[in-house]
Parts: sequence; structure tokens; C-alpha cells
Amino acid sequence: MRLGRVASEGGPRWVRETAGGLIPVSDPFLAFEAGRAPADEGEAIHGAVVAPVDPLVVVGIAQNGPDHISPVQAWLKSPRTVIGSGAEVALRRDAGAPVAEGEIAIVIGRATHGLTSQNAHEYVLGITAVNDLSSPDRASVDPRNFESKSGEGYTPLGPWIDTAAGIDDVDLEVEVDGLVVARTGSRQLPMPIRECLAYVASWSVLGPGDVVMTGAPHSQAPVRPGQRVTIRVAGIELVTAFA
Repeated sequence: MRLGRVASEGGPRWVRETAGGLIPVSDPFLAFEAGRAPADEGEAIHGAVVAPVDPLVVVGIAQNGPDHISPVQAWLKSPRTVIGSGAEVALRRDAGAPVAEGEIAIVIGRATHGLTSQNAHEYVLGITAVNDLSSPDRASVDPRNFESKSGEGYTPLGPWIDTAAGIDDVDLEVEVDGLVVARTGSRQLPMPIRECLAYVASWSVLGPGDVVMTGAPHSQAPVRPGQRVTIRVAGIELVTAFA
């Protein structure tokens, strides 16, 4: 099932994508906690698709590899940087050359108490696409990734959450102005997604709607104003334009 949200007068409304249109559904997190799929709530509706979640926490993963003293290293990114597919981002001019980082994003379905690498999939509502926009030139003076990741709109996310894709073998593609610059996926990550989730959960509890960006497996591309980047994760297509 592909879940998303559309804008409405009363705030974002949950929908599922079908060949016949967007069908409104009940809260998928409450349904996930109850061990069932969200229920349909009426006929197909229209509306602008927005970011699929408003996370309280966005976690980034630095994939350091199994021989590093820290196999993975988590860091936090402001959830206020999250925007939807199709939005335009004004790239910062004061932080060096910007880079788009196509990544597989995990949307947490329930509180992660008890999450291990073996059962991690049981806590995941689904996966989506994320563009972890960065200014890597700031790394020498910004070891915590605050300045390099904090531009307004620097976390394009969505537009859909795929609840059936799984977390062990996920394809990832990055395209800049119609040219594919990276074809990769979760199997190219130094540490599997489920081990990344277990690492994060061992230190901090995540909850419904929180997002874990799992790292960029050779999926970075420099970008400049006027360009358009498309990131595909398991067929989910996230589009961002730059100004």
C-alpha cells in the first residue's frame, strides 16, 4: 500500500494511492499499532500532495562501515526542514557548494521499545524517498552537521510511504535534469538498515511518524540553482527544484 497526505481545509488528510484516485483512509499509525491496515473513509478525493509525515524527530545516519570504531553514527536534523515533493528550495549561497543526497527514509510506525536488528521491520510503517540536502564544505568547522544540513527546505521527503517494500533490499536512483547519476540501493550501505535502526533505538526511543535517513550509498550529486533532482526509492519518485 502507498500512503500519503493531501492538503485540506482541516489540515493534511491521509490517503492511499490507487489506480482510481486517492482514497481517504484512517490514521495509519493507530492502525499499525492495532496490527491492521488503515480503513477506507469514503470516495476518491483531490488535493495537493504534501509531505507524508510531520516527524517530531529526523535522524541521519553516517554509514561509517564495520571496521570503524563506531559502525554507524546518528545525528539529528531539524524536522522543520521537511518539505514535500515538487517544492522549490532556495539553496544557501553562504555555505559552499550544495549537494543532493538521495537516501532511503524509514518511517517509524510505533514506539521503538524492544527494537532489535532481528525484529526492526515490525516497527516500520514503510519506506519513502528523502533528499538530504547538504553543504559538505562546512564539515571542517561543523562536525555536528548543524550548519551543513539546516537550510530552509533542506529535507524534501515523500511523496508516498510504501508499506510493503521491506527494508532489506531497496533500490535507489538519483537523477539530475533527466540524467541518471546514481543507481544503487540498500545493499550498498556498509551497515544494513535494520542494524542502523537497532543502533538508534538502543540510544533514543523513536515514535510514530519519526524518520530515519539511512545514508547515501554513493548517491550524492552536486546541484546548483535552476536544476531539478529526482530521487526514486522503490519506485517512489521525489522531485525537487532549486533556486
